[in-house]
Amino acid sequence: MNTNLLPCVEVEPLKQADATVIWLHGLGADGHDFAGIVPALNLPDDAAVRFIFPHAPERPVTVNNGWVMRAWYDILEMNISRKVDTDSLLESSGQVSALIRRETERGILPERIVLAGFSQGGAVAYQAGLAYPQRLAGILALSTYVPCEQSLRASVNLSHPDLPVMIAHGSRDDVVPPQLGESARELLTALGYTPQWRTYPIDHSVSAEEVEMISDWLKSILNIEA
Repeated sequence: MNTNLLPCVEVEPLKQADATVIWLHGLGADGHDFAGIVPALNLPDDAAVRFIFPHAPERPVTVNNGWVMRAWYDILEMNISRKVDTDSLLESSGQVSALIRRETERGILPERIVLAGFSQGGAVAYQAGLAYPQRLAGILALSTYVPCEQSLRASVNLSHPDLPVMIAHGSRDDVVPPQLGESARELLTALGYTPQWRTYPIDHSVSAEEVEMISDWLKSILNIEA
């Protein structure tokens, strides 16, 4: 088993896991940022779902005056189109793919692994999840965007167009504007996927209503009975 994996916060189910959700945090946060969402999802007590919240590597972020913080990739220019360091994006995508492989080594089938991410984490979830050689259970993309269309198109695995993708975005988001989320939806549609799209009257955050939607979506794609 790979011993050079990203450090993670792990939340184990009450019984042996048969599914995993790998959830990637946003810029400057860490794996603890979303760990508290697990009880809020109100999954049944017998749901055998392991939650993994990795910590992104620490790196200087150009648009934040070069300050070192946890970041999945460097952002070079903070404009509507974003300019990112593709090498660090692909490096993080590879590290997330290694976590997926580790879960398969632990006995979880790829089609029982969900890749979720918020903001920067969602961007990496797109890159890693759409490129993964086996079909995953789904991709949950929260308040996020596709940072490099060229890299995504070059690596995407088009053999699983039925991959469930849920995109949710705040209509008042001034950090990642909603049009970036809509552009990601349009790109995935052009590639042959059928992403779902939800908006909420919030800023760059996650609302209680959104958490309820996420819970229902996870139950649906993982066949969890309420």
